[in-house]
Amino acid sequence: MGLVDEVSDAALARARRDPAFRQQLLATSLDRLLAALYKRQHEREDSDPALARQLREGAQLATRLANIIRDLDEERTRASPAAGS
Repeated sequence: MGLVDEVSDAALARARRDPAFRQQLLATSLDRLLAALYKRQHEREDSDPALARQLREGAQLATRLANIIRDLDEERTRASPAAGS
């Protein structure tokens, strides 16, 4: 098991159909990833190259998830006025 638990196939399928659930799933995944990274960062004091690599990869993933969430927010904001017209 990695830093973050895997998402079930059923949750992924629902996320493909339901934009609100997709956004919730991404936000939850980002929170769990950041918590796991924080824990991993503080569990060792030595300079471990593998730890540094994991933290770098986790930070890159967190950035991608945050960008996806932001894009979904913007997409929903643009769609909201159109739905009311």
